[in-house]
Amino acid sequence: MTDESAALAAFRDRVGLPAIVDVHTHFMPEPVMRKVWAYFDAAGPLTGRPWPITYRDEEQVRVKTLREFGVRAFTSLVYPHKPDMAAWLNGWTAEFAARTPDCLHTATFYPEPGAAGYVREAIEAGARVFKVHIQVGGFSALDPLLEPVWATLERTGVPALIHCGSGPAPGEFTGPEPIAELLGRHPRLRLIVAHMGTPEYSEFLDLAERYPGVHLDTTMVWTDFTEADAPFPPGERDRLRRLSDRILFGSDFPNIPYPYTHALEALERLALGEKWLRAVCHDNAARLFALDR
Repeated sequence: MTDESAALAAFRDRVGLPAIVDVHTHFMPEPVMRKVWAYFDAAGPLTGRPWPITYRDEEQVRVKTLREFGVRAFTSLVYPHKPDMAAWLNGWTAEFAARTPDCLHTATFYPEPGAAGYVREAIEAGARVFKVHIQVGGFSALDPLLEPVWATLERTGVPALIHCGSGPAPGEFTGPEPIAELLGRHPRLRLIVAHMGTPEYSEFLDLAERYPGVHLDTTMVWTDFTEADAPFPPGERDRLRRLSDRILFGSDFPNIPYPYTHALEALERLALGEKWLRAVCHDNAARLFALDR
């Protein structure tokens, strides 16, 4: 057992956690992952600080690492940045889920004429969560080509984990306003807002209070890295308690510039209690994805 695995085992013992469910991890086709890492390697000059990839390992080493960390279930978040890419990615994630039983079968989509069809096909093949990246994809959640996709997700209850906040840099279509309009049209959608909506934390907490299907993931929030540029407002801490059943742990593994343990230490130092930590790090996601059926 590595020192980090031992530290995570101690955290689980301290909190009374049976395991961890991480809703925000990335497994991609190797050429795509290499391009993502190259982007982060070049991000230093763009952001003014380096972004080292802490877990830049071969795919099966990364799977083994999560298992050694006590992660019971995780995702293979992929996202297209152009047309005619999403269906290919969905084929890869289906194959990855088939050979990796602890990975929640993940899929994605892009605003294009065939989106409604391949989203239905992915759900029929067993997809349990979709990844949407408004910033990287450069599209609006309100694109008319996505209307039948959102209708299908609302009808089936399959969650979409959506990066729609304006961090780390705003995009043309990021921010809470389009998501508020989307939810007005589809109020029963199950949306998981990535990164707690960084930096528009308060606005996305408002949406979670208004719509019972809205969840938020903790990815990178409260870590030293994020607090330096986009600190979480202390005055919102009470709402973290009130929404304790709809906050889900996410890490951004492997693309994080610090050890995995730091993400959990950042949650623990919020001092919201062991029950809150158990809900966030395991119970909420286990319920959302029916892991114990």
